[in-house]
Amino acid sequence: MKTGHDKQVFAVYPYRSACPTSVWGKLIDDSTSELVFSGYTNYFFWPQQPDFSNTLRRKADQGCRIRFLLGNPESETTRHRERVEGVALTVSTRIRMTLEELAKLGALPGLEARFSAAEDGPNHVSLSVFRFDADAMVTPHLASVVGHDSPLMHLRRGEPGGLFDRFSDHVEELWDRGLPIA
Repeated sequence: MKTGHDKQVFAVYPYRSACPTSVWGKLIDDSTSELVFSGYTNYFFWPQQPDFSNTLRRKADQGCRIRFLLGNPESETTRHRERVEGVALTVSTRIRMTLEELAKLGALPGLEARFSAAEDGPNHVSLSVFRFDADAMVTPHLASVVGHDSPLMHLRRGEPGGLFDRFSDHVEELWDRGLPIA
């Protein structure tokens, strides 16, 4: 596997939290057609990205499709992950924080949100994929640590069937079986 600025794997971080927030901000700002947030909770964007809700509004106004795929806060997968992590800011609380922020956005053109299907919960909770046009940030979640302590790979779309496409296909499969959030 080749890495570097002109390859599929652009950067690797030992922790998601080691990736500068400016990298995330630039990926979001530079996206023109699609933003996909398919982390299990996605909550970290609001406290880490300045004025994130207005950024999403601006992106929607510019015609960008924005999708959020979340875990169901009431699911057995969520309850299991909470027991595994054992932290005060629970998984269900983090999901509810995202749901609250999405509700504040109201009906934006191009904004969609779904819960992953119950049978997909274990696959969703163990892998977060965030897509920004031809870039993706992928976090494979380690056994008992929270997302910010898991590694992160920054991928760029390369040849068809490469890493970017494989992770994108994973997201699309989960999305297609997901349930709309009322």
